[in-house]
Amino acid sequence: MLSRIAESLFWIGRYLERADDTARILDVELQVLVEDPTIDEEHSCRQLLTVMGVEEYPSVVNRWTILDLLAHNPESPSSIAYVIDAARENARGARETLSTDMWAAINTMWRGLPSARAMRSADMFGWVRNRTAMIAGIADSTMTRDEGWQFFMLGRSIERVDMTARLLSTASLAAEAQLAWPTTLRACGAYEAFIRAYRGLEADRLAAEFLLLDRWFPRSVVSALVEAEKALATLEAGGQRTGGQRSGFSDEGLRLLGRARTELEYRPLAEIVYDLPTEMERLQRSCAAASEAVTTRYFSLAESRQWSEGALL
Repeated sequence: MLSRIAESLFWIGRYLERADDTARILDVELQVLVEDPTIDEEHSCRQLLTVMGVEEYPSVVNRWTILDLLAHNPESPSSIAYVIDAARENARGARETLSTDMWAAINTMWRGLPSARAMRSADMFGWVRNRTAMIAGIADSTMTRDEGWQFFMLGRSIERVDMTARLLSTASLAAEAQLAWPTTLRACGAYEAFIRAYRGLEADRLAAEFLLLDRWFPRSVVSALVEAEKALATLEAGGQRTGGQRSGFSDEGLRLLGRARTELEYRPLAEIVYDLPTEMERLQRSCAAASEAVTTRYFSLAESRQWSEGALL
């Protein structure tokens, strides 16, 4: 597969997942601000902008600031509007490998964005989540399980790890944890699954454990890391002319993702949740390094793009 096409599919997966997860994070933040009037709004919004990697913002920050920078502003690299536009541009570059249905769904989402930006915030977030879920479903039912599919899944999985880490950081930094964690679980579509898994028990530590380590829930960090490893292993096997090497990993991205997963799975949970924002920042750096390794190995002939302090340049 041409590196240009492979990179486009990789970034389509990342951008669509980023739009979905940014909508989920904003939904959590705004619900917490509305439901708990004792929260320092400016401090909470500054924390969110830091978690999302936004470095430049006005001196006075409130909920309208984060809506502009993270949702509506097409010039802000961290915004939903920006990444939907970027997903459509990448889809244009990979038209020959996308099904007609998938291209139509991405293009329809892009064309509907101006109307969505005029909606109430909660309605816009729901619209983004529904549209990205529809595109994911179309991709699942129409894309051949070839290298293109693996790059699409790889991009989506790496982005899901990164954005779930940001969501967990946001919840752990919230002033009112008893409100933030149930809201975070609902934003991930995980509340009912969590209640079933822990038989009705609700605790901050258990919620963090579920979103980090549950192997059966597809939006957990470990589950997304496993999917990313599978995609890279398949790509690696497809490029091997022999039975593979006898030791180690020739794919640096696979090594980085595997190390990140094992560091989560084999460490005591208490160590991870003791300073969750720091641990999640470390995980984000691993995702950035893995993405750069994928770019170096597979997209060497295409323009290099990377996360820098959480923002795409």
